[in-house]
Amino acid sequence: MKSPLTSKQLDHLERRLLQERKRSLRALGLWEQQARQDREDGDSELTVYRDHMADQGTEAMEREKAAIFATKEGRYLYRVEEALHRLRTSPETFGLCHATGKPIEFERLDALPHARYCIEHKRSLEEAS
Repeated sequence: MKSPLTSKQLDHLERRLLQERKRSLRALGLWEQQARQDREDGDSELTVYRDHMADQGTEAMEREKAAIFATKEGRYLYRVEEALHRLRTSPETFGLCHATGKPIEFERLDALPHARYCIEHKRSLEEAS
C-alpha cells in the first residue's frame, strides 16, 4: 500500500520531526547541565554546614523528578528518531497505521509526527487498557 501523503506533506513532516529532535536534545542538554551543576555544588568544599534533613529530602525529590523527566524525554527522542528513520528509509509506507494499514490523517501526523497508529486504533488500545 502506498503512503497517502504527498511529497510536500512528507517534507513538512520531516521538518517537524527535525524540530522535535532539536527541542528534545536541547531539553536533555539542559537537564544534563543542571545535573552537572548540582553535582558540582554538592562537591564544593565551601559547604561548611550540612543541609537540614528536609532540604536534603527536597533535593532528592527534585533529582528524582529530573531523572523521570530525562527518561520520558529520552523515550520521546527515541520515538522521534525512529520516525525519522521510517520516513527516510520507507517514505512510501510512512503515514500508514502499523496495526491496520489504514492511512493516518495528516493533521494527526502534524500534531504528533512520530505517530505509528491511526486514531481509531490508538483509541481502541486505550479503551482496552
